[in-house]
Amino acid sequence: MTLDIKNTNPWFMFSVLFMCFSLKFHVSSVAADSDTVSANQSLSGDQTIVSAGGVFVLGFFKPGNSSNSYIGIWYKNVSEQTVVWVANRDKPISDIYSSVLRITNGNLVLFTESQKPIWSTDLNSATASSIEAVLLDEGNLVLRDRSDNLTEPIWQSFDHPTNTWLPGMKIGFNKRTNVNHLLTSWKNEEDPAPGLFSLELDPTEGSNQYFLLWNRSKRYWTSGAWNGHIFSSVPEMRFNFIYNYSFISDKNGRYFTYDVSPKFLEKEPQFTSRFIIDASGQIKQLYWLYSDKAWFQFWSTPRHPCQVYAYCGAFGSCGEQTQSFCGCVPGFKPNSEHNWYLLHDYSGGCVRETQLQCENNILANEESDRFLANPDITLPEHPQSVAVRNITKCKTICLSDCSCTAYAYEGNACSIWNRNLMNLQQLTKGDPNGKTIYIKLAASDFSSPKKNKETVIGVAVGSAAFVLLLGLVVIVYLRRKIRTRTTEKEVEGSLVAFAYKDLQNATKNFSEKLGAGGFGSVFKGVLPDSSVIAVKKLESINQGEKQFRAEVSSIGSIQHVNLVRLCGFCSAGTRKLLVYDYMSNGSLDSHLFDRKDSKFLDWKTRYKIALGAARGLVYLHEMCRDCIIHCDIKPENILLDAEFHPKVADFGLAKLLGREFSRVLTTIRGTRGYLAPEWISGLAITAKADVYSYGMMLFEFVSGRRNCEQSEDGELNFFPTWAVNRIVEGGDILSLLDHRLEGNADVEELSRMLKVACWCIQDDENHRPSMSQVVQMLEGIVDVTQPPVPRSLRIFVDNQEHIIFFTESSSSQSTQTRKNTSTASSQIKSTTLSTSS
Repeated sequence: MTLDIKNTNPWFMFSVLFMCFSLKFHVSSVAADSDTVSANQSLSGDQTIVSAGGVFVLGFFKPGNSSNSYIGIWYKNVSEQTVVWVANRDKPISDIYSSVLRITNGNLVLFTESQKPIWSTDLNSATASSIEAVLLDEGNLVLRDRSDNLTEPIWQSFDHPTNTWLPGMKIGFNKRTNVNHLLTSWKNEEDPAPGLFSLELDPTEGSNQYFLLWNRSKRYWTSGAWNGHIFSSVPEMRFNFIYNYSFISDKNGRYFTYDVSPKFLEKEPQFTSRFIIDASGQIKQLYWLYSDKAWFQFWSTPRHPCQVYAYCGAFGSCGEQTQSFCGCVPGFKPNSEHNWYLLHDYSGGCVRETQLQCENNILANEESDRFLANPDITLPEHPQSVAVRNITKCKTICLSDCSCTAYAYEGNACSIWNRNLMNLQQLTKGDPNGKTIYIKLAASDFSSPKKNKETVIGVAVGSAAFVLLLGLVVIVYLRRKIRTRTTEKEVEGSLVAFAYKDLQNATKNFSEKLGAGGFGSVFKGVLPDSSVIAVKKLESINQGEKQFRAEVSSIGSIQHVNLVRLCGFCSAGTRKLLVYDYMSNGSLDSHLFDRKDSKFLDWKTRYKIALGAARGLVYLHEMCRDCIIHCDIKPENILLDAEFHPKVADFGLAKLLGREFSRVLTTIRGTRGYLAPEWISGLAITAKADVYSYGMMLFEFVSGRRNCEQSEDGELNFFPTWAVNRIVEGGDILSLLDHRLEGNADVEELSRMLKVACWCIQDDENHRPSMSQVVQMLEGIVDVTQPPVPRSLRIFVDNQEHIIFFTESSSSQSTQTRKNTSTASSQIKSTTLSTSS
């Protein structure tokens, strides 16, 4: 509509201009450096307010590639915009320049472009010109009355958390307002609306624990009880020295809170930490390193996405078949391909590719619906039990009810499910927990036997002669092709399957040996396209073809900057080979210990390598579908690329050894000098065995020599005991340093590395940190307290006499059983230790 100025009443025009002038005069924009929105100010467009200390920003933002906008709070000094609170999370706006945030009638209110209020602090207070909104350095947006001397705000965002738990925020039950303050996930990275997952305090009085819930109803994780220091199911809290934790229960409420330790507030900040409930349903503690300009994960729980209830939504199954863990059961497709593939949001689940015949009257005369067997899967919850004597009757009952989507029959028990199937998990073949469920599909989802038969007969009769002739031509062609180039089979996103003959040619009949270990020998090779590879010939692999390919495929899906990439394999009968990227600078041991033809590693490079290797192990232990225990951490298995970036090698190979390796009570794997005590004591092996090996390796980073060396007079010197002695007595730690470094090392980093190493080699695995905690310590994110002296070293520190340590390579004793303790002398040796270098 246009305004005809010539025919418009001049008094009307004057009134309009006056109102516009008055509005502009009375509602001004906030100052660029302000932390406050006062009663006569507004926030619109690209305008923001910044907390007084420059920590947080409040303004309009767009999440990801979304076209929607929201009012939120984010970190000012974090280059990757990270939102910690959203006001209108389920009511987005489309035009930030026509929308406005201002104080109206004593409330902070967000108006849309049509001046419709869509979000408000919703206080029952009288109009007050002294009301103002202030953004604090804690990330708390508070509404307060300047004329009131009371320090308590009349409203604060900390009482209305979204998905982020900031220091000082209280998550729990407020008895005065009868409100349970909880964290709720975003729907996905583009939609901050409340998602399906929440973290909240157990409402039961006296129960001081937290739950993760799906849809505010299904509990799938508990923190365990608060013991005054940590929650029993969150042992990582024991190694977090940054924060002070408190659980409060009084007349006002029951809640948990935390704040930053005062000693860290005195330092120049090197990091920022946040605690969130992710859209995946996991709770995570992350930290931003200003030096690296990236977020890193400190810990998360549940450890794996498949432990989150209904992670893949309705008719989705969670398993190892894809890197995303989620897949649709046969006959179904993602409900939203955009959310599924681009946003990694699987909560919408899957929908049928073809409508059932029983749901469509038009298909009444078509072939009836049928069932498809889905083996090795966990059955959904809450089935309806039906008393029938055989599987045929069970199937008939489900087929006659259109609302029945699936049935299972086991142990003379019939179970049927109506409507959506939730929380399906696809297990590996042969898993004792796997069951078979029969899911109803449209008949058109199956191929017709009659049509197939007619097609086969027609093709067979009309093409027999042609096929025979073509077969001869193909055989001749393939035989020639195999001789001239590598035979490989590659599918998008999968590994390359090499022929044994081609790898034999590429490695010149395995003539250039790069190294050897407990899992086999490694050889250098060159493919016809001139790319250089490393080929490992595996030993003691007795798996069948199908199982081997499945295990290798699982290893091949693991990708991390600090892990060596598996790019192919070969399975030719009993001959099993793995093909890796070639690392031009070889293994770490050649640079640490060799004195000839190797590049000398300065302290900065050593520290970088130690930190990178630790990050690779964190990924294996905590971020893969199943925790992968390396079992043979040592310098030989840390490879270095052209830029001396570390990459952990041989991960996942323990799993390839199958049942033979899994008998941890009768088989020892690993290398002398790096074995954790539990290998000998008969305890089950966990990821903490890798932590021990890593700690022993750290000592070698410092000394530049093997931990156990024989001196010229025949004595065996065990470096860790000497190092621990220096740490305990507070001696000159620079004397521990590799003499080739000539004392050129950061003393603080050196002290930190030695203390971390001592924590890692504690005799009791429960006293060792996790690898994620090791990373935190090495990065300087958390302080490393004075470690206790391990029992196995305490005798030496106190008496300078004898200690027991492992000297024999366990890989050479794969048939030695621990139950025969009388032969323990062949595995361990009592040795006099010298404090001389």
